[in-house]
Formats: sequence, structure tokens, C-alpha cells
Amino acid sequence: MMKKMKKMKSKQSTGPSLKEIQLAPLEDWRIYLGTSTPHDGIRRLPPPPPWRKFISNAPRPSPLFFEENHQISNNPGRGATFRATEEQILAVNAALYLRRPLLITGKPGTGKSSLAYAVAHELALGPVLRWPITSRSTLRDGLYQYDAIGRLHEAQLAKNGATDIGKYLRMGPLGTALLPSAIPRVLLIDEIDKSDIDLPNDLLNIMEEGEFWIPELQRLSQKMVNVRLFESDAECAVDGGRVRCAQFPFVVLTSNGEREFPPAFLRRCLRLDIPSPTREELAMIVMSHLGSELLADSEHLIDEFFKRRTRGDLATDQLLNAIFLLSHNHVPQAETRHRLVDTLLRQLASADTL
Repeated sequence: MMKKMKKMKSKQSTGPSLKEIQLAPLEDWRIYLGTSTPHDGIRRLPPPPPWRKFISNAPRPSPLFFEENHQISNNPGRGATFRATEEQILAVNAALYLRRPLLITGKPGTGKSSLAYAVAHELALGPVLRWPITSRSTLRDGLYQYDAIGRLHEAQLAKNGATDIGKYLRMGPLGTALLPSAIPRVLLIDEIDKSDIDLPNDLLNIMEEGEFWIPELQRLSQKMVNVRLFESDAECAVDGGRVRCAQFPFVVLTSNGEREFPPAFLRRCLRLDIPSPTREELAMIVMSHLGSELLADSEHLIDEFFKRRTRGDLATDQLLNAIFLLSHNHVPQAETRHRLVDTLLRQLASADTL
């Protein structure tokens, strides 16, 4: 059964208008094109495979959906400047068609997380729901938070002891992504390889079924309870404690390759490896972020970065930081500039200077 969304005033900015969202080319099978230009291609996403259907009567997005209900990404600049490769575009579209999570592996700074923001920006899928993983992260953290102590305190102060449990429930990033919606949300589970060994296995059933239960609501006689969404003032009515998606979210899991995952987990994901960018790709990244003028003045820094990267790991944002800082005229003589380069282009795997 679909849950009824309750619209509330939100502090987030409104989304692109119909004039700003272009029509996707009908002859192209791809939903995500990698152009960084917002378009309505998500409306052409066909039904999922039979084994990935969740709610059969889920609404299809209409053209007015983008005008009335949508919001731009919470980091549009990050998505607008990302330049996807053909391999990345194919992997994203495969994940969209098959409704499967996309596990992206690569060294730090290769753009793993940025790909999620790029998809959200181009397909106008709203703010990215980011779940940063640590060694203490649990499945419950991603689903919802319940302030039982706060509710007990209010019940003690209330004359009749009654409290609204919805005030003390807030959906997590994963829980919000699984709420019924006309189009898929974008969920970024960042650095899954830093998790406790049990978390990937705990995610299996959620990713397979696209639903979960909130025990605190199951026990209530009240069927419909409004709960708050992740990083939002909006609320959603949950029926009987059950949350079930209508459109499986576009899930990106990033990994720095620091551990292996169980086969059962890998079987449920599509996998993409992002290598370190080539010399030509570095130049394109610099141009997209800083413009062609700075690119022309920074060829020597790109060469220096590429040479140092052969001796140890470096992240692309280190290069962008160096070019941005050294492009200002107030940076002094050549000797100081050279020392700044040494400071900014330190190897990630070593505390020693180059």
C-alpha cells in the first residue's frame, strides 16, 4: 500500500523548472547520458525485471512532477562538474534498469562519490541521501532513529501520559530512500569497506526485498504515523510500521578496496572499478572545475602531479587545490611555490615528504 506523503515547508532550495530540464533523446536507450545537463530521461525508465518488482501500482512520474515536487541536489556543483566515462555511464544505466546497487571501487579521490551526485543532478532525482560508514555503523543507523528517552521524558511531563511517537522517529538515509516515491532517490553509502564485518550481510535482505519494519510502530493500535525524513522538515505517513519502496533507489556503495566482501553481497550488486585518471582525463577534470584559462597555465602542475603519482597514491582534489592556490598572483617567489607544491602533493600512503 502506498504511503501518503505530507508536504511541509522545507529549507532546501526548489528544483529546476520545466524550461531548465531538457527532453531526453528518445532514440537513446540510456537513461543517464553523462552530459551533466538535467533532463527528463528518468520518465522513460521501463518497468523492472519480474524479480525486482516491489509495488506494482506505483505511480509513474509525470512531466509536472519535476515542476511541482522536485528539488535540486544538495551539492549541484559537484554533480555538474563530474565527467563520466563510457564505462561509468554503462554501469549506471545497468543499475537503473536492473534496480541493483552499484558497488564502486577505486583509490581515494577518483570520483566514486561524485558519480552519485552526477546522476542525481542530471536525472533531477533530488538531494543525495548520504550515509557515511564507520566501523561503528549499524543497519539501524541507516534505517531510522528513535529517541525513546525523549519520548519517556515527555510522557512523564504530560498530564495524561500520551505522546506522539512520530515526533521521536526520524528516518535515516537508507530508510528515506526506501519510502514510496514516483521516481528513485539516490542513496550514497560511502566507504562501505570501513564497516563492521556484519554490515554488508545485514544489508542483504533490505536490498533484496526493498522494505523493512519499524517495531516501535508495529506494536501500536494506531495504523498511520507521521515520521520525519532524513535531513528534512518533511514528514511521511507510515502504515502499520512497514516501509516498502515503490521505485528501488539508485544505490551507490563506494569502497577504497581495503577489504573483501562476501559472495552473497557481491551477487546482489553490480560492480564498477574506477582507475586513476589518465593525463588527458586530468586535464578535462581541471577544465571542468577551474576553466580553460587556468588549465592553460597549469600544464606543468598536471605533469608534476602525474609524475609524482607514479611513486605513490595521490588524489585528484590535491591537484585541484594546488592549481587553485598557485593561480593567485599573491603567491610569492618560485622557491615558496615549489614548497607549496610539496605540501599539497604529499602521498596519501606515507607521512614522509616527497
